[in-house]
Amino acid sequence: MRRVVGVPRVVLSLAQAHGETANYTRRSLRALSAAEGQAVLAALHSERFADQAPPKVYAKLLDEGTYLCSSRTMYRLLGQAGEIKERRDQLRHPTYKKPELLATAPNQLWSWDITKLRGPAKWNYFYLYVLLDVFSRYTVAWMIAPRESGNLARKMIAQAVHQQSVPRAQLTIHADNGSSMTSKLVAFKMADLGVVKSHSRPHVSNDNPYSESQFKTLKYRPEFPDRFGCIEDARQFCQSFFAWYNTEHQHSGIAWLTPRQVHYGQAAGMIEVRQQTLDVAFARFPERFVRKAPRPSPLPDAVWINPPQEITQTPKQTR
Repeated sequence: MRRVVGVPRVVLSLAQAHGETANYTRRSLRALSAAEGQAVLAALHSERFADQAPPKVYAKLLDEGTYLCSSRTMYRLLGQAGEIKERRDQLRHPTYKKPELLATAPNQLWSWDITKLRGPAKWNYFYLYVLLDVFSRYTVAWMIAPRESGNLARKMIAQAVHQQSVPRAQLTIHADNGSSMTSKLVAFKMADLGVVKSHSRPHVSNDNPYSESQFKTLKYRPEFPDRFGCIEDARQFCQSFFAWYNTEHQHSGIAWLTPRQVHYGQAAGMIEVRQQTLDVAFARFPERFVRKAPRPSPLPDAVWINPPQEITQTPKQTR
């Protein structure tokens, strides 16, 4: 006699006596029939059970004197129907595309942000607005105001675009999702100026890394105060800071040049001066340079916000 796995021997013997062995080799006696499975799904799809989990449906039916199947079988039938998920109506958050922005020269990509500066009393703040060129790290505009305002941001952006003589359709300005950044006043002004606007994904801080890095440099300066006595004190401090940052701060991300040198086309000349100095040193002391003649750090030829994956796999192209 051929052994049938999962079927009791007594049942199999009775089935053989009636010529029904083949049916038991295909389906366990414990399995629901197709009609029974459809009845279970119909109950789960009914109006009163449509938003209930199988264990609750199982318990409720037992309370009413009805047994269709176990709650585990209900889960299995729902899984086979592709319905194992949250069955209640829920708010679905949209999928936001990661911004991938490239700059290969000044005035192609700016980022801007607003940070709070603590005032003289608790809960008293001044708001620092900053527009930064991503390629050169040059601060193209800044201002301090007593509040966040889309109208003030609109004026600052318009003035900066005019002062930098930026042609239409050349510049992208990237920001996060603050109320001023997403205001219609700012959006309409950018459209008038021929500027493309870009926004970070919600709750993703590293989508605007250059502005965040500059704010960190600002607030980690030794002379940065815990609080400012008044808005004029804050403006005086920032005037000194941004003059230093643009003209004296040798930035690691731009070959240890200053933002002004890169922004206004002086980088190549400065790197050439460094090379001449290194050539003289190599000629005098070649034994001090073991591997090869020294070269100064090159200026990156491309700067990204969120480079594509294929770019990140070739670090030399993303400096």
